[in-house]
Amino acid sequence: MADETWSDLVAVADLHANWVTRVDLGGRAFAVYDAPSGIYVSLALCNHGGADLCDGYFEGHLIECPLHQGAFDVRDGRPLDTPATRPMKTFPARVENGMVQIALPARRQRQ
Repeated sequence: MADETWSDLVAVADLHANWVTRVDLGGRAFAVYDAPSGIYVSLALCNHGGADLCDGYFEGHLIECPLHQGAFDVRDGRPLDTPATRPMKTFPARVENGMVQIALPARRQRQ
């Protein structure tokens, strides 16, 4: 059994070029970053204050929370500026057939 499954998230053509795009999937909100080195994905809500990171400032590989200006590296989620101290949740991402896909943990079947 695989540890994760790949899911279509959004068409590359629907992304805001060189910016962050909010996408809802399965009851969760994701932030999709069109960065200089590729596409990256995190949960859309900041883990510090719950603000929508898609409303924040994005440049290069840095996303800044609009609420308290905590900043994260979108490549690995590590905090770059206080008050953010915990990494944000990121997901493996790839582009296949014009779609951004993310790897989500496989759901366990009840027996």
